[in-house]
Amino acid sequence: MSSVLLALDTSTLTLSLALVERQGGDVRAVEHMVVLPPQKQSEALPGVVGELLARHGLKLTDLEGLAVGLGPGSFTGLRIGLATVKALAYATGLKVAGASSLAAVALEGPEGVPLFCLAVARRDDLYLGAYRRTGHTVEALAPETAMSPEEVAQRMAAEPEAVALGPALTDYRQALEKHGVAPHRLLSGPAYPSAVEVGRLAKLPDAYSMQALFALEPHYVRASEPERNPKFPPLPGPVPTSRLKED
Repeated sequence: MSSVLLALDTSTLTLSLALVERQGGDVRAVEHMVVLPPQKQSEALPGVVGELLARHGLKLTDLEGLAVGLGPGSFTGLRIGLATVKALAYATGLKVAGASSLAAVALEGPEGVPLFCLAVARRDDLYLGAYRRTGHTVEALAPETAMSPEEVAQRMAAEPEAVALGPALTDYRQALEKHGVAPHRLLSGPAYPSAVEVGRLAKLPDAYSMQALFALEPHYVRASEPERNPKFPPLPGPVPTSRLKED
């Protein structure tokens, strides 16, 4: 028996949205669509979700569940995507799962070599997820982190088989080459994490759980600009833990 998920990723300025059918170990895209900037994701999401379902004669309650990219990436985009998914799940009782947006990028990379998946954190600061792809699965080689282009180049120099790919290369390819990364190690595409691959990676729970739903949070990796502002120190309280919740 097959099941259909609605998957989305809002970790970049491009909204990626897909209906993904899963049958056994096979996954196929029923339809994949993107909404490009400057259209705002917060304004586009409600309408395009309804349009996508309607084109295939589906209602939300016909789905097995929802899958969402957890980042790292745009703080605003991640909040929009996760808030949308949580609201839909809360209203319908659908199961929800998250997946790393950088791991989704790795699923579009070559097999058998270290993949340095890069997204823009802020000016001269990149998110890096190191993965290795085998078929339709990825293995994390190190925790996701943030570093400068120069530091990324140093990491690549230390791992001569590694190649880089992902959204950050649109703006930072020349900077990485300037720091000594050979052009052939900087792959073309993908320009954004694909919702299809998010749907492929997501592992839905056995049943709807409100506790699991509200525990699902974006993977920010680094503090936001307000959190970094010394004029607004954090309030006293317990030491924060990782923002990526796992089962």
